[in-house]
Amino acid sequence: MVERRLPKVRDLAPLMHFKAPDLNAKRRRLESALTIADLQKIARRRTPKAAFDYTEGAAEGEISLARARQAFEDIQFNPAILRDVSTVKTGWDVLGAPVSLPFGIAPTGFTRMMQTEGEIAGAGAAAAAGIPFSLSTMGTTAIEDVKATNPNGRNWFQLYMWKDRDRSMALVDRAAAAGFDTLLVTVDVPVAGARLRDKRNGFSIPPQLTLGTVVNALPRPEWWINFLTTEPLAFASLDRWSGTVGELLDSMFDPTVTFDDLAWIKAQWPGKIVVKGVQNLSDARRLADLGVDGIVLSNHGGRQLDRAPIPFHLLPEVVREVGSEYEVHLDTGIMSGADIVAAVALGARFTLVGRAYLYGLMAGGREGVDRMIQILSGEITRTMRLLGVNSLEELEPGHVTQLERLIPRARAEAAEREPRAL
Repeated sequence: MVERRLPKVRDLAPLMHFKAPDLNAKRRRLESALTIADLQKIARRRTPKAAFDYTEGAAEGEISLARARQAFEDIQFNPAILRDVSTVKTGWDVLGAPVSLPFGIAPTGFTRMMQTEGEIAGAGAAAAAGIPFSLSTMGTTAIEDVKATNPNGRNWFQLYMWKDRDRSMALVDRAAAAGFDTLLVTVDVPVAGARLRDKRNGFSIPPQLTLGTVVNALPRPEWWINFLTTEPLAFASLDRWSGTVGELLDSMFDPTVTFDDLAWIKAQWPGKIVVKGVQNLSDARRLADLGVDGIVLSNHGGRQLDRAPIPFHLLPEVVREVGSEYEVHLDTGIMSGADIVAAVALGARFTLVGRAYLYGLMAGGREGVDRMIQILSGEITRTMRLLGVNSLEELEPGHVTQLERLIPRARAEAAEREPRAL
């Protein structure tokens, strides 16, 4: 028989600790977010549908994005045990200068449409964390204002080559004069992808007020108050535009750009140059031979060609092709620090996060971006410790097994023809 008695206050007191209520709603909201997916849910609640879907969506059936995310889920980590992991170093040199974490903020367009603080929040958070911030050609904050927000940190400028070459190079000159250290030349947008969510939502610059827009805005008054009471939305590097996003992109982007144009840009840029949007081995090899400082394996977050190659799957082959000393960066599909660790283990020197950054921004402005970085940093550190490594240099392909869900037909048929051991 279990003997029972009435509880005594002096026995209960050590077991019960009441947390003082936090009256700051934003802080409560962000502290409740433990993953990037949590920030994503908060962002969805707080942002009008058209703006949120611009971030969330991809091209056509959104297959490329789904496959990219699935690729990170389809891995097996192979940890080592009995290692001293009391200290972990999460930084190293990227493009010749130190970073505190193996990821930076990717270039994103129309950023102040998502949340009014826009690129200023991203650049400030990146400065505080010691990671690079990338400003898009389609950004909504001036080159010089980003530099003023992050005066001593790593600022990268992402360039789309326009049909008007003089305007393109005027932006390059402004970025160089402002002290941006790296030029990200994005090469996978000869024309705009078919972003069907945006078309269905009537997403345009500036936003069009329809009955549906107004109804959707009613539970999100803070977004509209911020939008209507701050500086009108304008692009950092081009004149005001009235029309859909797709129409804007098609009016700007030049489908005639070639490797010769890239060499011309490289000759005029004084800093590091990285080509973003690489999706096959031969292009990776050719760019390395051309002498660009690095490449980003990327299918533009699934926003251009649907059913494009999965960057994470390409990574090991590209690293073998160009050599482990050449800098290969990666984006598309990253939703956790574990994804970043897996990419580094398979040879990526650096990764870029776009949607994760915007989820944090929409969830809480600058504090939301800080929270996004904090979440990813914590996941990176924990994953490294559980793998039994003390530094990024110790991560190697043996720490990760890519489980195969999508096997090319030719490979599968070849495997079936091979004689099997009895």
